[in-house]
Amino acid sequence: MLHSVHHIAIICSDYERSKHFYTEVLGMEILAETFRSERNSYKLDLMLNGRYVVELFSFPDPPERPSYPEARGLRHLAFTVHDLDAAIGRLNEAGIATEPVRIDGLTGHRFTFFADPDGLPLELVEV
Repeated sequence: MLHSVHHIAIICSDYERSKHFYTEVLGMEILAETFRSERNSYKLDLMLNGRYVVELFSFPDPPERPSYPEARGLRHLAFTVHDLDAAIGRLNEAGIATEPVRIDGLTGHRFTFFADPDGLPLELVEV
């Protein structure tokens, strides 16, 4: 069912410090930097060796992570699939609930979230 890891999304507590760390210290390249005024949030798309790997987000006063995708720290782990509806069907048949399908406003990709047994947020992205 799974094809590959799509990206790793991280919500940081200090955007400039984290941007410096991932780009200057770790050497990731900036693919795109978007300020989303409606959320007062930056989204920094980073590449490693020419591959898109990290989304770095800033949000005003992010809470400590209880378990959901909008808290500071590792946001979610995303996997690519070729047929999102079929993948959702397989998850649902296995008793795993999925969120309603959404469309990413920046990429146009369809995606959904679900959780692992410990509540870690996981995402499927149709490519």
